Amino acid sequence: MAIPYDNQALRALIATLPFALTNAQKRVVNEICADMRRPNHMNRLLQGDVGSGKTVVAAIVLYAAVTAGFQAALMVPTEVLAEQHFAKLTKLFKDFPVKLGLLTGSTSTKKRRELLSELRDGRLNLIIGTHALIQKGVDFHALGLVVIDEQHRFGVNQRKILQEKGQKPDLLSMTATPIPRTLAITAYGEMDVSTIDELPAGRKPIATTWLRKNQIDQVYRIIREQVQSGSQVFAITPLIAESEKIDLQNAEQLFVDMQKVVGNLGPVALLHGQMKPDEKDQIMRAFSDGKIAVLVSTTVVEVGVDVPNATVMAIFDADRFGLSQLHQLRGRVGRGQKAAQCLLIADPKNEQGIARMEIMTKTNDGFLLAQKDLEMRGSGDIFGDKQSGLPEFKVADPVGDFPTLEAAQKIVAQIFKTDPHLLQSDHQPLAAYLAESRQMLGSLD
Repeated sequence: MAIPYDNQALRALIATLPFALTNAQKRVVNEICADMRRPNHMNRLLQGDVGSGKTVVAAIVLYAAVTAGFQAALMVPTEVLAEQHFAKLTKLFKDFPVKLGLLTGSTSTKKRRELLSELRDGRLNLIIGTHALIQKGVDFHALGLVVIDEQHRFGVNQRKILQEKGQKPDLLSMTATPIPRTLAITAYGEMDVSTIDELPAGRKPIATTWLRKNQIDQVYRIIREQVQSGSQVFAITPLIAESEKIDLQNAEQLFVDMQKVVGNLGPVALLHGQMKPDEKDQIMRAFSDGKIAVLVSTTVVEVGVDVPNATVMAIFDADRFGLSQLHQLRGRVGRGQKAAQCLLIADPKNEQGIARMEIMTKTNDGFLLAQKDLEMRGSGDIFGDKQSGLPEFKVADPVGDFPTLEAAQKIVAQIFKTDPHLLQSDHQPLAAYLAESRQMLGSLD
């Protein structure tokens, strides 16, 4: 399905931005828009480092779909994030012919009924929401583009359900976890990848300091000073309950400690994964609104929450996290005008732990860190759900066999470009192998 967007309308939107797009943003906008114009289904991954400006790229391509007469949907993992995107896009599109809607689990029955009616008859051309978008009864008049933010937070089936709500709409998946090329061709071999590899001008690097646990008083002093100056603080810990097996600072104890450190300077709140979604959203909303001075949390804050007033990310037992996860957490601060810092509190037990702390203090480059993470931890779960471990690969190891995998991917792309039906004689063995596999498995998906 081709999306013949209005190029002049896109230029008019870009002209209203209060900043100039980076060269990387311009390049990926062109890549995505060129893909949308083609009759083939788009399945593209947009990856960019923390703070690289993926949201504005998403806004431009969502508007491209609208100018062509299609509807567009943006699905995000949390209600707080959905609300932030809705507020930003409402402001961005205020002088343009875009009717936006926000659909989450908290949407009232009356408002939901109204939104669903407007989606069905086409009066609403851009919907932003959470998992609520994939529920039964959410039907579109002419869905042309689906954008999924933090795509690895959604299951394959959840992404598929949203796509099936239209006539095979184009799909743009976004991630702020940079994927090394060694993993990109295996994890996303069926997707085209666009990369924003440049940060906007003027974005200040976050100063990162590694402190031992016997320097904890220094950490507390920094937190007190920042709260006293009106800034907000994240305090992150890897556990949420007492553990006899592993001697880790847990969230409940850290919460008590932070209350003592901050005293009457401001409220302290606790956030962890075992809370109900409503509770988590309520706390995150209060923190975003500046009503909480220090947020003690497990890594549920990784997903792109925007708190411009947060200036300190203090990560306790930092050696228990992978590099990519540490980088994601660090990216939660430094989103406003104030200088920000990341404090890594850790006593690593081995050389690898020490190496992780040292490289975090030397670079803010997420792509470099992702590659180092992969090299250090093996080809485990780069997103941090598993802290280490080598999975069993059916074909090859994405690190050791990268040159071979890359060559194979290029050859396959060329074959299906020149002979998509595999009719040439030298492609007959491949056609036979695929037919046999399809018969055995029932599908090649």
